[in-house]
Amino acid sequence: MWLIALFDLPTDTPEARRAYTSFRKQLLKSGFKMLQYSVYARYCPSEEKAKVHHNRIQRVLPPDGEVRVMSLTDAQFAKMKIFHGKTRGAPERVPDQIEMF
Repeated sequence: MWLIALFDLPTDTPEARRAYTSFRKQLLKSGFKMLQYSVYARYCPSEEKAKVHHNRIQRVLPPDGEVRVMSLTDAQFAKMKIFHGKTRGAPERVPDQIEMF
C-alpha cells in the first residue's frame, strides 16, 4: 500500500519556516518521496507498517497548518493518471525489496 501525506503549512515567519523544514525533513527521513510540492508518498508493504508511519507523522506535526494522510492500495496507486507539460518524468515504482525499518 502507499501512504500519501499532503500538507499546507505556513512559511510566513522564521519559526513557521523552521517548522515546515523540520516536518519535510522528517518525512524524507521516514522514506517518503516528493510527488509534488507538499505531496509526499511512501510505499508500505503492510497496514501495520503504514500505521507506524501514520503515528510517526502525528508525532512530528507542526503547530500550525494542516496535514492530511491517506492510504491507497498498490492497485489504486497504479491507476493514478499523471499528466505532464512538455517534459515527462518516470512514475514512482514499488521498491525491489521489503524495508525492515
